[in-house]
Amino acid sequence: MDTANIVGSASLIIAAWTVIVGINAWRREYVGKRNVEFAEEVLVLFYEARDAIRFMRNPGGYVGEGSTRKAGPNESPEEKDIRDKAYVVFERYNERKELFNKLYSMRYHYIARFGNTATNPFDDLQKLVNEIFISARMLTHYWMDQGHRKWKNDAEFRRHLAEMHKYEAVFWEMTPDRDQITPKVDAVISEIEAKFARIISPSWFERIKQWFI
Repeated sequence: MDTANIVGSASLIIAAWTVIVGINAWRREYVGKRNVEFAEEVLVLFYEARDAIRFMRNPGGYVGEGSTRKAGPNESPEEKDIRDKAYVVFERYNERKELFNKLYSMRYHYIARFGNTATNPFDDLQKLVNEIFISARMLTHYWMDQGHRKWKNDAEFRRHLAEMHKYEAVFWEMTPDRDQITPKVDAVISEIEAKFARIISPSWFERIKQWFI
């Protein structure tokens, strides 16, 4: 093979290698950009979910809240008022249901991108929402008993109050020393932030937190 052919072949190899390197670099940049966009979207949904949970647990009530619940045929006005009061968290959740459904659906996109090894924030948030729902169902019974049931002794009544207050600390947002949900939600947010810390720039966190904190 003469010198011209050797040089030509070498040039072709170098050109092909340059194209391959360029494509791989573009692919890495493209995938990296998509991962950043995905991470930002997920984090915003978690921040919105935190605000939605605060809304669900807001102790302040509004006229007519809980009235979408279908009352039983034999409910007294007092029973209806108690059941409607407990139903408020379900009603408020339904107002934000699309948000939670979108967030939970992102769990599967997360698995597809990053593997099924670190989905705890998604699962833990759903468990906290379920915990709020359970508290509402339990409080219906405790509030029904309050002022109506005859207690065998003072100790039994104190146990009733302790259990009722325990569920109320889940149902309502309270002071930090009593609140059973807000610290757990904050821990979930911190965990998902930590998972994306290497993908998203610190400046993005600072900008977005101004809107959600």
